[in-house]
Amino acid sequence: MNTRSEQLAAFDRLLTIMDELRAQCPWDKKQTIQTLRHLTIEETYELGDAILDNDLDEVKKELGDLLLHIVFYAKIGSETQDFDIADVANGICEKLINRHPHIYGDVKVENEEEVKQNWENIKLKEGKKSVLEGVPNSLPALVKANRIQEKVAGVGFDWEHPEQVFEKLKEELGELQDEVKHQNADKMESEFGDVLFSMVNYARFLKINPENALERTNKKFIGRFQYLEKKAKELGMSLKEMTLAEMDVFWEEAKMQ
Repeated sequence: MNTRSEQLAAFDRLLTIMDELRAQCPWDKKQTIQTLRHLTIEETYELGDAILDNDLDEVKKELGDLLLHIVFYAKIGSETQDFDIADVANGICEKLINRHPHIYGDVKVENEEEVKQNWENIKLKEGKKSVLEGVPNSLPALVKANRIQEKVAGVGFDWEHPEQVFEKLKEELGELQDEVKHQNADKMESEFGDVLFSMVNYARFLKINPENALERTNKKFIGRFQYLEKKAKELGMSLKEMTLAEMDVFWEEAKMQ
């Protein structure tokens, strides 16, 4: 591992390269905070993929890409004299110190849950009108549901036991089935949303990240389906020509891989 001085030197090197690119590269010169936004989102998802795959070498590379974006935004901010990288770093340092009074103050906490509750209460004291203000509108719905539930739990609005959440989930499933019988599309969608929201809540009580869980299943399904496609190709057949029973043989093989 690198020493602290080596880490600082590497960061300084990145800042220097950013200055040079911004001054000399035609593409880098043209970028604005707005044009970088979608690229940053893409890089964040690529980092997420690497983490799910537990590919630490790729995690390192994607962290570098994301760090470049942070430095890029700070460089643009310095040109408009709104903020620079020191302001960014000092801002998060002050926030961390303020929101960890059990480390930098005299507050006592017993566990992780009390830390979370303190965090949300401190944010309200900082001028937040709602604990939900910190949930970005543009988050994907599944991630947003999880963050909403974490936020409100931080101020005590929560179930006490996982069994209660599971009972609520069963209740929501029953309500969905009732609406399916009546075939009212709008009400079915509403009840389906309630089921998903309850599933996310149950996952939280089980200490499962629902986004990670669903993405793992996505990857698993893709792998198995591509195995099925490969086997069909080896037989000189298309999937449309195969029966479900024939496809199921290869599907079960894929599950054994």
